Amino acid sequence: MAELNTGDGGGKKGGKVRSKKSNPGVDLTAMVDLAFLLITFFMLTTTLSKPQSMPLAMPDKDPNNITDRTPIDESRLMTILIGKDNKIMWYRGKFETPIEAPTEAVFGKDGIRQDLLKQIKIGKAIAERDGKPEQGLIVNIKASDKASYKNLVDMLDEMAITHPQLYAIGDITPAEIDLLTQSGLY
Repeated sequence: MAELNTGDGGGKKGGKVRSKKSNPGVDLTAMVDLAFLLITFFMLTTTLSKPQSMPLAMPDKDPNNITDRTPIDESRLMTILIGKDNKIMWYRGKFETPIEAPTEAVFGKDGIRQDLLKQIKIGKAIAERDGKPEQGLIVNIKASDKASYKNLVDMLDEMAITHPQLYAIGDITPAEIDLLTQSGLY
């Protein structure tokens, strides 16, 4: 608590005798109590931000636990390879015999998103032609070790925006790494 000393009139002797005034005191205990009560109130009534996460189903790594392997029509399969420097390469079909040759792309609405929407449309047309309208595009995302985590998250965001029937994250093969290396993306 702070005190204010008023002195005795400048130290002059023989002056008027004045009564000594007591210094006013302020007790801040109630103010501190109120501050802690307000802090506690706002801490308890504030909603904490919930972490944003995206549901992702990953396959079982143990080959002994795999009971049902469903063959996938290669016309429904699109593989996206994530390279370095925010670059992407994608192809449709199997790697050895692609239906659409490997094509380089970039992230964003004018890049891979347009390619995905086009492939989803093609996949729906093929499914309707074959009499299987419930089947659509399956996207396999493969990130190289030169890709950043942000690129993988951006690709998952593109999946959430374009809504292919199914998407998965897979391991990149040495042949696909060679393809990225030849294209300057690895």
